[in-house]
Amino acid sequence: MLNKSEKKSIALSRIHELFSHAESIFNKDKNLANRYVQLARKIGMRTKVSIPRNLKRKFCKNCYHFLFPGMNCRVRTRNSMAVYYCLDCKHYNRYKLK
Repeated sequence: MLNKSEKKSIALSRIHELFSHAESIFNKDKNLANRYVQLARKIGMRTKVSIPRNLKRKFCKNCYHFLFPGMNCRVRTRNSMAVYYCLDCKHYNRYKLK
């Protein structure tokens, strides 16, 4: 039987693995990359593990599609904010720049 911290570390490693698979397969199959993001989110919600900050910027908060700048995402900087524009659902995600 695994304790809580072991479960969370396994979940976090699987989330990282799913995002790396999504990035590698995005050019071949966009639907599969989007499915990997959905699975990573489900794992995070089930185990109450938050997705790391660098991975949160890799998917749209509205349609949960994997974002690949230049392909289905436009990234701009404006007023010390990074603005990610999803070309699939036309939704803006804004993140503060340090």
